[in-house]
Amino acid sequence: MPEAAPLSVPVSFATTAINTRIAFLAELARRLHQYGTTAPRLETAIARSAQRLGLAADVWSSPTAIIVSFADLAQGEDGVAQVTQVMRLPPGDVNLARLCEADRIADAVIDGQLELREGFHLLRKLGAPDSFREKLGLVASYGLCAASVVALLLHSAWPDLITAGVIGVIIGCITVASGNRPRLAAASEAISAMVATIIATLVSAYIVPLAMKSVVLGSLIVLLPGMALTTAVREISSQHLVAGTARMAGAVATLLKLTFGAVAASQLCEAAGIDPRNYALPPLPAWADWPSLILGAFSFAILFRAARKDWPVVMGAVILGYLATRWGGSISGSLPGAPFGVFVGGLMLGALSNVYARYAQQPGAVIREPGIILLVPGSVSFRSVSYLLDRDATLGVDTGLLGITLLVSLVAGLLFGDLLVAPRRSL
Repeated sequence: MPEAAPLSVPVSFATTAINTRIAFLAELARRLHQYGTTAPRLETAIARSAQRLGLAADVWSSPTAIIVSFADLAQGEDGVAQVTQVMRLPPGDVNLARLCEADRIADAVIDGQLELREGFHLLRKLGAPDSFREKLGLVASYGLCAASVVALLLHSAWPDLITAGVIGVIIGCITVASGNRPRLAAASEAISAMVATIIATLVSAYIVPLAMKSVVLGSLIVLLPGMALTTAVREISSQHLVAGTARMAGAVATLLKLTFGAVAASQLCEAAGIDPRNYALPPLPAWADWPSLILGAFSFAILFRAARKDWPVVMGAVILGYLATRWGGSISGSLPGAPFGVFVGGLMLGALSNVYARYAQQPGAVIREPGIILLVPGSVSFRSVSYLLDRDATLGVDTGLLGITLLVSLVAGLLFGDLLVAPRRSL
C-alpha cells in the first residue's frame, strides 16, 4: 500500500456508507495479520488505507488481537471515534502469495478500480483453506529445508542429510495435521521434537551412525522461532512494546517446547537402552554447498507460499542473504554467520526489499522475509536452551549471548536498510 494521500476524500468514498468502508478495512486488517504482517507495518497500512477512504483510524495490533477505532474525516480530523472493531485472532503465518493479493485488492479499491463491496468479498475469498496440493507442497518443503540446512549450514554427511529430510517430511505431516486440531497444535512442537530425536536415535543405533545434534537441529529448523524472535525485537525497537513482548514470549514458549521434546525423547531412548552411535562421518564435498543452497532457496519459496511468478525473486533473496552474510563474515576476519556478516546481510536485504516494493509495486516482504531466514538465530537459541537443560550453564549462557548478539545485529541491519532506502509502501 502506497503512502497516504492528502486529506481530501474522493467523492466516490465520501458518499459510501461508513459501515461499508469499515467492513472493508477490518477485513483487510484481518488478512494482513493472518499472512504474517508485523504490528508496525499492519498499523501503518490500515491507517493509510483508512485515510484514503475518508476515515481516521487508530490501530492497535498484537500477535493475537487487533483493535481499530474509526472516525469519519468528513466531520473533521479531531472527530470522536464512531466505531471500534475488536478482532481476536490466532498468530499469523507468512503467506506471500495471499499477502500480495490482499495488497493488490487494497490498491485496486483505493484507486477506484474495484468497488468496496467487491474488494471486501475478494478479501473474504482469500481466507479459504489450503488445497490438498498446497498442503502436499508444504510437507515436501519441510523435508527439503531440513536436508538443505544439514548440507549447507551444518556440513554433515549424506546419511545425515537423508535422515533429516525424511524426518522433515514427517514433521511437515504433523504440522499440517495440527492445522484444524487445536489440541494437537498446542503440543505439535514438542511432539515434533520427540519424533525427530527418536527417529534419529534409532537410525544412528541400528542403521548408520549420525551426527545426532546436526540431524535433530536440521530436521527442526522450520519450527525454530528465529523469525519470531527477530520480529519481536524489531517491534520492540520501533516502540511497539506490547506486540513485541507478546511475540517474544510466544517464541520463547515454542523454544521451550522444542527443547523439552528433544530432551524427553533422549531420556526415553536412554531408559530403553538405545544408545546412538553419535559420531560424524566424512562431510559432504565443498561443491555440494551450491546445489544445497539452490535447493534450500526453492524449498523456502514453497514454505513461504510465494506465488509461482515470485519464486525466482524469493530464491534470489535467500541466496543473496546467505552470500552477503558469508561475505560480511569474511571481510571482518570472522566465520560466516558472525555478527558483522549478519548485519551486512540484514542491511542489504532491508534496503533491497524497499527498492523492490517501490518499483515492483508489491510488498517488500517478498524479499525481506525469505531473505533473512538463513540469518535468524533460531538454531543458536535452541542450542542455548538445550545446554541449560543439560545443566551446562556456562556453555548455555555463552551460546545464549551469541544468539542475542546475532539477533541485535540482524535487526540493526534491517533498520539501517530502511534508513538507506526509505520505504514507500507500508508492507
